[in-house]
Parts: sequence; C-alpha cells; structure tokens
Amino acid sequence: MRFSIERVRTAVLVAGVLLLAALGVFLAVGKGRNLFNRRDLPKRLGVEIEQEANGVTYTQAHGGRTLFKIHASKVVQLKRGNALLHDVKIELYGEDGSRVDRIEGGEFEYDQQQGTAKAAGPVEITLMRPGVAPAIAPRATPEQAVGVKPKGSTLAVAAQAASSGQIHVKTSGLTFDQNSGLATTAERVEFSLAQGKGSAMGATYDSGKGLLVLDRAVELDSRRGGEAVQISAQHAEFERGDQVCRLRMAKAGYRDDEATAGEAKILFRADGSVLHLDATGEFTLRTAEGSQLAASTGALDFDQHNQLRHGHLEGGVTMSSAREGRRMHAASPTAELVFAAKGELRSAHLERGVEIQSDERSETAAGPLRVSRTWKSPLADVDFRDAGHGQVEPAAMHGSQGVIVTGESQRGKGPVEPFRLTADELTGRFGSGSVLTAMTGLGHASLEETTASGIRQTTRGDRLEAHFAAGGAAGAKTGTKGGEGREPGGAAQIQSATVDGHVLLAQEPAAKLGVQAQAPLRATAGRAVYEGAGEWLRMTLSPRVEDGGLQLTADRIDVSKESGDALAHGNVKATWVGAEAGKRAPAGALSLGGQGPAHVVAAEAQLHQAQGEADGVATFSGHARLWQQTNSIAAPVIVLDRWKRTLAARSADPADPVRVVLVSADGSGPGRAPGKEGAAKPAPLTVIRMRGGSLNYSDAERKAVMQGGAAGTVVAETAAATSVSSEVELLLLPLGNHAGKDGGEATVDHMTARGRVTVTFNGRRGTGEQLVYSGESGEYVLTGTSAAPPRMTDPARGTVTGEALIFHSRDDSVSIEGGGRKTTTETTAPR
Repeated sequence: MRFSIERVRTAVLVAGVLLLAALGVFLAVGKGRNLFNRRDLPKRLGVEIEQEANGVTYTQAHGGRTLFKIHASKVVQLKRGNALLHDVKIELYGEDGSRVDRIEGGEFEYDQQQGTAKAAGPVEITLMRPGVAPAIAPRATPEQAVGVKPKGSTLAVAAQAASSGQIHVKTSGLTFDQNSGLATTAERVEFSLAQGKGSAMGATYDSGKGLLVLDRAVELDSRRGGEAVQISAQHAEFERGDQVCRLRMAKAGYRDDEATAGEAKILFRADGSVLHLDATGEFTLRTAEGSQLAASTGALDFDQHNQLRHGHLEGGVTMSSAREGRRMHAASPTAELVFAAKGELRSAHLERGVEIQSDERSETAAGPLRVSRTWKSPLADVDFRDAGHGQVEPAAMHGSQGVIVTGESQRGKGPVEPFRLTADELTGRFGSGSVLTAMTGLGHASLEETTASGIRQTTRGDRLEAHFAAGGAAGAKTGTKGGEGREPGGAAQIQSATVDGHVLLAQEPAAKLGVQAQAPLRATAGRAVYEGAGEWLRMTLSPRVEDGGLQLTADRIDVSKESGDALAHGNVKATWVGAEAGKRAPAGALSLGGQGPAHVVAAEAQLHQAQGEADGVATFSGHARLWQQTNSIAAPVIVLDRWKRTLAARSADPADPVRVVLVSADGSGPGRAPGKEGAAKPAPLTVIRMRGGSLNYSDAERKAVMQGGAAGTVVAETAAATSVSSEVELLLLPLGNHAGKDGGEATVDHMTARGRVTVTFNGRRGTGEQLVYSGESGEYVLTGTSAAPPRMTDPARGTVTGEALIFHSRDDSVSIEGGGRKTTTETTAPR
C-alpha cells in the first residue's frame, strides 16, 4: 500500500493559509475600532481635516507613528444621531510603517447609541505587504519568513507570494460592535490570494480575544505544482494569541486524493510554520490508487520547515489498499509514525494487537490463482522506502511476541490449499509494488501446509526463512516458469525455504473413504532446505524419518511436499517394528520368518506414500541388505510394501544375485523322535540358503518365491541337501507354531523347488521336475513326469528311478516309490 505524506502536509498547510488570510481581513477591521469608538465623531470631523473636493481625511497617530487614515468623499449627520460616511477608504499601516492595507466601501453607518458601525453594502479589503510577509510573520523580513529557497515549504511559498502581491477580500453586511470588540457578518466572505481563492458563509472576529470564527461552508481552492488543492470545512476558528486553528468536518482534496477529519486542531509557531496537528472524529486519508488510512484520533508533529517529523494514531487505526488485483487491510489500536528529513514516511510502529489481511488474484497458464493471508501479532514495525512520484511503499515488516500468519491459495476451481506460519519473531521483506518476497521467523518457527492431494505437512525449527516467487499479476502474464511447469503467479508460491536447528517435519496423509488410514510421517534433522521447483524438503545433519513402523536414517533425506514421498541418500539405515509373539503385527510391520524389528541398510532408499489406494512402498537400492534376527536378504534392490506387507528383491546382474539366509527349526532332529524323553526339547536349527535372480515374499501368506531370473537358476542349500532349479517356493508356519516357548525362529513348513531340479544329498545326485522338503519330517521328495521320472545316482548302488525318490535326513536313507512296489536302499556313506 502506498501513501503520499506530502498530500497530508499540503492539506494541513493550505488550511492554515486559508484561516490566516481571513484573519488578516478582520485584523484590519479591528484596528479601526478606535475611529468608531469616538462618540462625538460628527463633531470631531473638523479636527485635522484637509478639505479635498468635498471630501474629508482623518488621520490617527500614536507616538509619532501613523496608525491609519480614513478618507470619505462625504459625511452626513442624521437626525437620529447616526453618521453616514460615503465612498470610504481606510488605510492601515504596519508597525514598521511599510505596510499599507486598505478597506473600501460605498457607505458606512455609525450608530452612536449602539456603538456599532455597519457597512450597508459590499466591502472590499486589500492586504498589501510590500516588504514583509503579512498574516504569516508580522515582524519578519521576507528572507526570515520564507528563506532563500521557498519551494521547501508550502506555507513559506504562500508567505513569499503574499509579500510580493495582495490578498483581496469581498464581503457585505460587516458590523463592528465597539462595546464587545466583535466584528461580524452573516454574509458570504470571498477572498483571493496568490495560492488561490476561497469563501465562507458568516464570520466573527473578537478583537479582544484575538479569536476569528468562520461560521460555515468554509472553502479554499488553491494550486500546488500546477495541480488543484481543495480545502473545505463546516466551521473554522483561529486564536491569534495562541496561534491555534480549529476546523470542524474538514476535508482536503489533492490529486484525486482526499483527507478528512471530524475535528482538526492546528498549532502554529510565531513565524507561521505549523508545529502540531491534532485530528479527532475519524481522521481518514484516501488516495486515488485505492489506499486509505483511518484512525479515531491522530497527532502530527512538524519541524520549522513544515515537514512531518512524527505521528501518533490511535483508537482503531486501519490501513487498506486495492490495486492491480491485490487488496490489503491492516488494523491496530495504535500506530507511531516516523518521518525522514523531507517528510517522507520511514517507519510505523503498531502495537496492542496487529492484524493485516491481504488478498491477491493473478492469471497463470494453469488458470487464475487466488492467494489470501492474515498476519496477527501483538507488535509490528513497518519500514518504508521511497517509491517515486512522492509515494512510499513498505520495505520490511517485523512482528514480535508471537506472530501468526495464516492463509490459503487456490488455482482455478482446484482445491483450497491452506497454510500457517508462526514464530516468536517474524520479519517480512517486500519488493517493488508491495509484493512479499521473503519471510524470516526466529524462535519456535513453524510452517503448516495442506497440499492439493490433502497431505498436511508441518515443519518446525529454531529459524525459518522462506522466499516467495516474484511476479504477482504482472509476473504471471509473462509466463515465467517456476518448476515442473508451474508459474510463480504472484507472491503465493514459496520458491525456497530454509529451516535450521531442531528441525521437525510431520506429514499426515489425507483420510480416504474405505481405505486403510496411513500412519503419519515424522522426520527430524539439524537443517532442512525446501526447493519450490521440485517441491522437495531436503533434510541434512543427522536426518531421521519415522513412518508408521519404519525408522530411517541417512546422510540426506528429501521429502516431497506434494506427494509425501521421501528419498534417502547415503548410508541408509532403516528399521521396522516387527510382530511380537502371540500379538498382531502393527500396520506396516514385516515378519521375515522371525520376530522383533527388521533392519535394512542400503546406499539409497525411496519411500512412496499411498496414491489412490492404501499402499506405501519402500525401495532400497545399492547393496541392500535386510535382516530380522538371523534371517536375512541381500540384493541390489529390495522393495517393501509396508501396508500389503510384501517384499520383492531383484537383481539384473548374475554376479550379484539375490541371496536369502533363513534359520529354521528342523523337525528332523533327535529331539523330535516319538516316544523319546527329550521330545519336548526345542527342535534343532537348520540354515537354509538360497540365491537367484528375484524373490517375492508375502507376510500374510507366509510364502516366499524365488526365481532364476537374471541368475538363470535358483540354488537352495540346507544342512543335508543342495538343489538347483528354476524356482523355489518356501512356506513358513505361523509365528509360534513349532518355534519354541518364546516364539523363536520360524519353522519351514515346506520348501518346493520346481523346474529341471538337480539335488545333491550326501554324495547322491538326483534329477527331476520337483523337489519338496518338509520341515516337520525332514524328508526331501523328488518327483518327475511320466515321461521323465526322477532319477538318482548313488556311488554305491548305481542309478535308480521310480515315481518318487524320498531322501530321509534323519538316517541318510533313500526310499524309492513306484509300480505298486516300495523299494528301500540303504547306504553306509558317511554323513
């Protein structure tokens, strides 16, 4: 918002010129009171009279100095005791003898009994100050009154013009009461001077008190710099002794701007310069640009050159503006104004509750953009700068004792995106045209935003600095791109932001009907930098993310404002909270055959939030390794769906396959032998190792499937056998089943290898299409097809075949089934 303080000063000073000019008129009349105070005027007319063509001249002198002269062409003594003076001219001389003011009228009537003198017709008054500025500084020389350079002061300009010219006044019905010392008229008073011309209806001058009263309809038309200035008031008073001017319902117009006040009190110095102005009753200033300043009361202080120095406004101060698609309204109980040497507004101090509202609309390639903001703070200081052409505009605004900035933005008919910025102290900086360019918050700084997708994001820290995209309506029309095809579209868009010290980020996904609610994301760091081009918040200095059951650290973590996705870079470490024995797994938890937390390390990680359905995917890449208790998976890429509780690992490099290590309770151990005393003892553990091209695991189904993929085949190793196949499927028993009292390692229910299976079992080699391992019995069953039945080569027995070959890990025996017969082959090969 822009204010022209020069216009306020012009209105005040021109109003002073108006009243001083009118005062000069009545001062001239007042100085003639001694003439009419003589009751024997008709008899005294012959004293010191020089006969001049039937005319008379009366001279009043004191102390050797002429005070005034009265010329009349004819004097008539009336029967009732009154005297008539025709064609009267009164000349009044200044104290130094250089001033000659004139009052002229066709006829004056003097009433001896009433002690009054009245001009029956029109009266013309000419105030001349050939060597002195009259009405402004009676005892000053022109240089003392106006200085060498008159352009610096409006009032000084008026003084110099008056000293080299004349002030003309016209009125009628003028009456002077010699008993009360009052000069009055109920008629119209018109006056003209170098600065313009004015008028009033009715006037009274108390020569004893030095009080001038303009009754009503006070008006002055003047010019400043070639432009018109209009001053009006319903009523005006001027006290000569105290140099005080009072205006009622005053109004000033300049350059299509308007200043009004219910009551105004102006205090002048002895040299005629304005010292102080008090305005009450809704003081307002309206500019042609759509700005307005208003307050119940106001006080302005001026220097000796009539330049504003200080101002105090209170009683509900409001400031508003509307221009180029931008509206602003500010309110504060009080305001302190400070002005520079030339009267330009430099700063404003607002307190006791400040509220500033703004609304901006602009056009962008994506459609119309609307942005609104509200600033609230107990205190606020605004610094102004010169905007050219006699105007000022805000340069910076500082709020303290707790600042809250709220607002919202909307593109076209899209969703409304609200935001909230808070801090103990907040400083806003403005560019050309009062466009907000940056904000800096100190102490408990917080930024809350809601994206178009409904994600609510809160960022907190010790210090927050945000930079806004420049442009506004003008910038939007240029089509300057921001990031990802977006345009700045005004000061609405945050271009960049930096948060330092104890950074905390919280993201809460939008609730969706019929979709499982997602856990909020929470992140901490020492520093966070927001880049509007990609809408990413880059977190460094020990960043940490908590997303449901996931905890993640890295050298740097980037979080997307729009989608809520997170990217982790360098030394990535992640932990999931696993299921506890006998309890339901929490949302997002993953149980890789074991219990407790699951851990992941990798070079990079991507955490994707739900988009359209309840799924959140985490992708780890770069020598990724996941483990839970003694179970582990290593692969170039590991993908976890935290909500579906699935895992996928893949490799495109045969030299770096997917590797799985699974420790399982083995049902084949001696502790499981029926009828034995130690049957209740925990089952011995067996280690299962697999490697292949890809792995898919479902925690809900307790099933893992590994395929050859880029590695070509899947290799599965146990303590008793090693198999090579195209695919291996693992089925795990639910947690707690056969896993010991405290829910130890999970038990493999079945492991099935399919596709061109080759198995090695204690020196024997078998081939077939499918190999099934049972964790309960510890047996391996190899089968084939009718065309290619399973085959086994034994170093001691040779090659055997059948419908199924069963390898017994308990006693190293092999059973052959087929043709309705069951053949058992025993071997003495060492284990």
